[in-house]
Amino acid sequence: MAEKFVIKAEKRDDRGTNAARRLRREGKIPANVYGGGGDAIAITADHKELAAILRSDTGANTLFTLDIEGVGESRVIFQDRQIDPVHGRLIHADLRRLAKGEKIELTIPVHLVGTPRGVEEEGGLLEQQMREIRVSCTPSNIPESIDVDVSGLDIGDSISISEVSFGDEVEVLESPEATVASVVFVKEPELEPEVEEELAEPELVGEEGEEAAEGEEAAEGEASEEGDSE
Repeated sequence: MAEKFVIKAEKRDDRGTNAARRLRREGKIPANVYGGGGDAIAITADHKELAAILRSDTGANTLFTLDIEGVGESRVIFQDRQIDPVHGRLIHADLRRLAKGEKIELTIPVHLVGTPRGVEEEGGLLEQQMREIRVSCTPSNIPESIDVDVSGLDIGDSISISEVSFGDEVEVLESPEATVASVVFVKEPELEPEVEEELAEPELVGEEGEEAAEGEEAAEGEASEEGDSE
């Protein structure tokens, strides 16, 4: 993974919430640097420059050069970061120095490649169970992504971590049996049985209904008179 970012930073002595707020108003970010066999240093760096690294293709897994005034340059990587939950803005960072040959643990994004046969020919559904895989490797061997070819999967097939190639320099920290992706059968929805509606004579309303009611009353009256005459 090539380094393409060089970030200039300064040591900071002021600590606490008020000092951090003042730095953010000035467009800077408070951060801590540690590891790599050196002492921990509190620094401040430009917010836009650090945010640009997180927005890059490799994101938080990006290796970059940190040039601290009065201290010198070192290779670092994001160890942790704090994001404002309301504005989605970076407000603090922990950076880790990388010593030569030192292995680090990090998560690598998983990219599925190809269209499974079970989806294209059989109408199945591709499900991705793992979107990141945790690995351990040296900085020079950090993969940008883990590409998994799923084109040969039929319905009911799956790919586990043990079937994915990571290279000799990358140690996987996940269970070999963990499923990365699978193709499942899509069950068609069951149709509800049609319910026969009982047919009922419509109720007459308005003038037609009144005329019909009057006719029924007249017929009942005639029948009553005939009964009396008998």
